[in-house]
Amino acid sequence: MSAKVAVVYYSSTGNVHQLAKAVAEGAEKAGAEVRLRRVPELAPDAAIDANPAWREHVEATKDVEIATLDDLEWANAYAFGSPTRYGNIAAQLKQFIDTTGGLWHRGALADKPATGFTSAHNAHGGNEATTLALYNTFHHWGSIIVAPGYTNPVVYGAGGNPYGTSHAGGAGAPSVETLEAARYQGERLATIAARLQAGTR
Repeated sequence: MSAKVAVVYYSSTGNVHQLAKAVAEGAEKAGAEVRLRRVPELAPDAAIDANPAWREHVEATKDVEIATLDDLEWANAYAFGSPTRYGNIAAQLKQFIDTTGGLWHRGALADKPATGFTSAHNAHGGNEATTLALYNTFHHWGSIIVAPGYTNPVVYGAGGNPYGTSHAGGAGAPSVETLEAARYQGERLATIAARLQAGTR
């Protein structure tokens, strides 16, 4: 049985969006059915318009479907992505996560593999802290956290973050190496999810 992976993310200027697409591509490479979904934007137009790159990204990704709780119930594996906000996840993604109480209470989120990815402006701008903060939610859901670890050399090419693919946005768009690491992370998630579905090791 193949995996069904929901890749759910928030991105303001596009870096996390690029990572999310790469994670989705990796999961598809492993044979998974994938839903790529963005969470709703909460920032006011005045704030978005003050940053041309933000407005450009909002307009460019209007065709990406909005995440719903149905996507989480459908999936048997999750990949969540967020830019860092003071070492934590963005409010937009947190707001969506905060609507999952009913699914959590029914146990619909338990025992599903999950992974996370992120981007901060600086190399040490909170990437690891943000990923670990996201994993706090997965612990409460009863998820099986599937971090990339150091299970493939491509992790080192992206900076060597064992918790999840991360990007220093101040350097520009994600590099080829970083996107390759994100694809590997998605592939690893889908592979492990498929093994759990099949009841094999």
